[in-house]
Amino acid sequence: MSPDRRLVPRLAGYGQRLAAWRRGVPPVVVDAMLVFACYLTIVIDAVLDDRLEWWVVLLAVVNTVPLLCRRRYPLLVAMVVGISTGWLDLTYKLIEIPAASLVATYTFAALCPPLKRLIGVVSTVIGVTVSITVPGDELINLGPNAIAFVVAYALGTGARARRVRMEMLEERARRLAEEQEAAATRGRERIAGEMHDILAHSMSLVVVQAEAGPIAVRSDPDRAEELFDNISATARGALTQLRRTLEVLRSGEPERQPQPGLEDLAPLVANVRRAGLAASLEEHGERQPVAADLALTAYRIVQESLTNTVRHARADSVSVRVEWLDGALNLEIRDDGRGPVEGGRPGGSGLVGMRERVSAAGGELICGPGPNGVGYRVAARLPLQ
Repeated sequence: MSPDRRLVPRLAGYGQRLAAWRRGVPPVVVDAMLVFACYLTIVIDAVLDDRLEWWVVLLAVVNTVPLLCRRRYPLLVAMVVGISTGWLDLTYKLIEIPAASLVATYTFAALCPPLKRLIGVVSTVIGVTVSITVPGDELINLGPNAIAFVVAYALGTGARARRVRMEMLEERARRLAEEQEAAATRGRERIAGEMHDILAHSMSLVVVQAEAGPIAVRSDPDRAEELFDNISATARGALTQLRRTLEVLRSGEPERQPQPGLEDLAPLVANVRRAGLAASLEEHGERQPVAADLALTAYRIVQESLTNTVRHARADSVSVRVEWLDGALNLEIRDDGRGPVEGGRPGGSGLVGMRERVSAAGGELICGPGPNGVGYRVAARLPLQ
């Protein structure tokens, strides 16, 4: 590799390290270094002209120290520095390089809004023109000064553009993080709802039948055997659904096996009937095509309602009514139990999950006491389109 080719990456590395070091230095330290550098330019000019006196030191301080506040008051600092620079130049001819004014120009170009930038540009043009023409200098000297200020302003504009872009990228990253967190939360809530529906329903049936088992063993062995078979089948089905849900969580892939739907309502009601309740299912109207997610929503509503009846209602009977209308599906689950006053069902997580499912489907859900205050009634209207 030639020396020139080795030099390029080396210089690039030096530049990166310098930029990293600059980002790690507090802004007040950077501003203090700028003040000191600008102060030295004035003092050095005075020394070279053999005019270093106390008033030169004082005016140099007035010209440079305001730069410490340049980030907070960029336009005001530019005005103060510009006036003091013009004073030094017009009165004592000490300013060869207006370093402080160039820094102030860069700052208001980088930090000020459009109107203030316009005011700063007009003031700078007037100040530079006056400092050249009033003392009677040759107009050719206006060119280098104008170029220096244009470069300083351009650098400030570039810094402002980079800052705006970084803010946009940070805002975009923040929004993306919020969206990802919201998506993760929705996913957790969906999985929690699925697991609640699966476990609450199945375990409620298991508990009811297990409590009836000892009585049936003594009085009706055949009935007891049927109850234990139902407990086994219910628990096995719950384990299958739970295993399917956990596999989705582990793999992160969509579930390939079909989810329960309207065709599974009859077995669901039959399980409740085997648990000892007089459960019935009625269907009215002509069946219509239903999306898989809407069918799952309808199934979960019936499942959760039956679960609440088994767990809380102390009911003797429960009925499920499915009614097909033009563009809508109506569900009604009604029991003859003790109602919501003692059971406290309206505050349960199951009803909250039902409301969320119905709301996501664009439907309506009504929960409350049955006719004449007897039992409990859940009614849902789900749009088919």
